[in-house]
Amino acid sequence: MTGSSSYSLIKSGKNHTIIVKALLYYRERMGTMEIEIIQGDITELKVDAIVNAANKSLLGGGGVDGAIHRAAGPELKEACRKLNGAETGEAKLTKGFNLPASYVIHTVGPVYRDGNHGEADKLKACYANSFKVANEHDLKTVAFPAISTGIYGYPLEEASKIAVDTVMEARNTATSVEKVMFVAFDDRTKGVLENQLAY
Repeated sequence: MTGSSSYSLIKSGKNHTIIVKALLYYRERMGTMEIEIIQGDITELKVDAIVNAANKSLLGGGGVDGAIHRAAGPELKEACRKLNGAETGEAKLTKGFNLPASYVIHTVGPVYRDGNHGEADKLKACYANSFKVANEHDLKTVAFPAISTGIYGYPLEEASKIAVDTVMEARNTATSVEKVMFVAFDDRTKGVLENQLAY
């Protein structure tokens, strides 16, 4: 893998556990698209678009979905109402309203059952269709949460691999996106995403 990174790998213990130690963030430059992993609040990012892990109604819910709606204000819900919902894997765009981000890309992640009901394809579609929307609107900077890894129960390691792999595929296509940010809610999510990007 080409590029540079601000991380160190340390082996320790009998099982040679690999510990990824990030100072402020992990950054990897692939082609013309920059990928950055941070831990923080996605609602505070000044980017072209943040991606909302929405439910099918698009009218707000728990977790990052609820946080985005609260930060954006009631106009977001009214804009989402006009979209008439979305199916799993779809992505739809609204303005960001009171958010620092100019736009919100709403995508519906799959509820994880056992991995044998098309969950992987549906999760991949969330990222791929979010890129499609970004390209259609010439967006340059896009921030993703860890879609479906909360109450929808998608195993973090599997979901992170799909997220990173899909973004890597997108960088090899004609895309308007110049920078992708993966925004982790906690240390564990950040570490798993860093491991996936490192390999």
